[in-house]
Amino acid sequence: MEFREKLRDIQRVSRVFEALYPLVLIASSDDPISKITAAIDDSDTDILPEFSLEECSQACGLDVETVNRWSRAIERKGQAVIYGPPGTGKTFTAKLLAKHLTGGGDGFVELIQFHPTYAYEDFIQGIRPKSKDGKLTYPLVQGRFLDFCDEARRRKGNCVLILDEINRANLSRVFGELMYLLEYRGESIPLAAGERFSIPENVRIIGTMNTADRSIALVDHALRRRFAFLELCPNYEVLEKFHSGTGYPASGLVDTLRQVNKQISDPHYMIGISFFMRGDLKDQIEDIWRMEIEPYLEEYFFDQSSKVDEFRWNKIKSRFAA
Repeated sequence: MEFREKLRDIQRVSRVFEALYPLVLIASSDDPISKITAAIDDSDTDILPEFSLEECSQACGLDVETVNRWSRAIERKGQAVIYGPPGTGKTFTAKLLAKHLTGGGDGFVELIQFHPTYAYEDFIQGIRPKSKDGKLTYPLVQGRFLDFCDEARRRKGNCVLILDEINRANLSRVFGELMYLLEYRGESIPLAAGERFSIPENVRIIGTMNTADRSIALVDHALRRRFAFLELCPNYEVLEKFHSGTGYPASGLVDTLRQVNKQISDPHYMIGISFFMRGDLKDQIEDIWRMEIEPYLEEYFFDQSSKVDEFRWNKIKSRFAA
């Protein structure tokens, strides 16, 4: 019995030594601290599953060649904007591209929603009031982008930041010194507070832009040349493919959408397909058309009511009969 207990103790010590042996080897190297830290960081970071071009293509409905071209553009420029009319799946596609770009590595994906009051202080850094022990202090606080970059420096794989509705903010004010770094990746510049900053090599940025809110033509030219712009139009084949699995006959809906968008005749304002990507569309189609599509048409054709009347629910509902 005593022999067995000693044998178990020896086995436990052996397992501990096996776990520590790699660190012992590293500690005997020229730079043990940094290598031990790297080994610990690697052990704490999960490797994301691969997400191939083919899988990304199938999920977003774009052909493989387009997905490959867009991925290359993001890698080449470091940042890109997916733009198009409402309801085309821009954010959905951005997430899938981010999943492809980070797949097989230890990176991560983060999303920030831009809005009209979003500022430099939110994105880069700024003084923020804080209450401590009943006293108000004004420390310098890092913004979301600096936090994102700090985390990216701890990783080896691609880290993707999605800036949703990027054109709803005043980009020149939000980006500040970042405008220079977006064009000259690898360089560093001093921030307003004095410290130097550079964008890690593994950071990729994907923005989404609703062209019904603001056309690309109105975006600052200095910003335009720093991003690749990827156009996403209504893809009726994706809608038909989706409803081939739900049993809803989408041919009448697709024909009607083609007619509506032809009447709109402006690619920045066309009606997208995401309004109708629902498994219960048969029960929801009337409400969607009356409460979402008709008000949109009324706004666009505000001085041409006859064009709106042509696509009122009572006139077109027979086309959607299931």
